[in-house]
Amino acid sequence: MKKSIFLLVLLCFSATMFSQENTPTFDEKLAKSLNADEYGMKKYVFCLLKTGTNTTATKEETQKLFEGHMANISKLAVEGKLVVAGPFVKNDKNYRGIYIFNASSIEEAKTFVETDPAVQSKLLEAELTLWYGSAALQETLKIHSKIAKTKM
Repeated sequence: MKKSIFLLVLLCFSATMFSQENTPTFDEKLAKSLNADEYGMKKYVFCLLKTGTNTTATKEETQKLFEGHMANISKLAVEGKLVVAGPFVKNDKNYRGIYIFNASSIEEAKTFVETDPAVQSKLLEAELTLWYGSAALQETLKIHSKIAKTKM
């Protein structure tokens, strides 16, 4: 009986210690710096990139335009306008990639999309919609730069 009580007390103590270690502490300064609301969330603009209508570009033109596309992604990320970007694997829906813009309106995000040479040339088409997600998403690129061995 004493062993059972001891084990029960030990189990309760361990559970209490474990739950205290994993309880996050609210960081008001960080939340404000990321424009987080009371839920730690904020508004972004989600952009779905699809295959565009330009079917006449040569292989060389396409390569040059996609080099500009990648340079533009880097520029927007450095400026804090682009939070996440990445391609889709080959699919039958003509989905090519996504952007998540640090923008609070579609109009603002359109100005970012208009700087993409692949969109300008109609190799890609951008579909924009408002999206509500974690404000912490803005920290992704800082972490990514620490885990990528090779720059894009």
